[in-house]
Amino acid sequence: MKRIGLVFLLLAAGCTQPPDPRGVHPGEVLLQVAATGRADARPDEARLTVGVSTNAPSAAAASAGNNAAMARVSAALARLGVKPDDIQTRSVTLGRVDYGPGRGGYRAENMVEVRIRDVRQAGPAISAATEAGGNVVSGPDLHASDPERAKNAAYAAAYKAARARAEAYATAAGLKVERVIAIRDGSGQPPVPWYAGDARGAVAQAAAPPPPVHAGASTYEVQVHADFALAR
Repeated sequence: MKRIGLVFLLLAAGCTQPPDPRGVHPGEVLLQVAATGRADARPDEARLTVGVSTNAPSAAAASAGNNAAMARVSAALARLGVKPDDIQTRSVTLGRVDYGPGRGGYRAENMVEVRIRDVRQAGPAISAATEAGGNVVSGPDLHASDPERAKNAAYAAAYKAARARAEAYATAAGLKVERVIAIRDGSGQPPVPWYAGDARGAVAQAAAPPPPVHAGASTYEVQVHADFALAR
């Protein structure tokens, strides 16, 4: 009698199905959905690359002239309200010119990145820098100071879209969404900044009006992958 009971238990154990590695239970259908979400954020900061390129017959003269011009640029930005922590040196170069009109002389360059914490001041900052002697300008790179807020809104929209798509599939198949098995973060694309171009060699004009800078809106796009279990 004990032997018969043991055989029965072994047969019952052999009939037990192993768990599905995908996470679905018996009688459920796995649905994998990918959806995209978007959210707009208005840029509230701008980054500029501002610099001075100076040519002179000697290395010492080129360096001294460049230092003086860069000091004037920094002072002009400070008068506009740019703090010292928002100006960071990117490169300082000094070299002999072996071609072009300045051949045989020396060229000194100093480039800094400037963080403008108010987009409305980006145009005046460009104007102030060029009037002070800055002849290498690029930007502005406009972006939101808190991009995570916009990204989180985009992720929420992406999941809602995935859930709505799952509901549509389930209804069409005569099923219902039983539960969420997994949610995976997709690869998001950051907003593409617009650059105003390189103003190398531009000649600053006195009292030149600041260039218009339009903040517009940056669109953050993200993708979410979600697995749903459908059942009757």
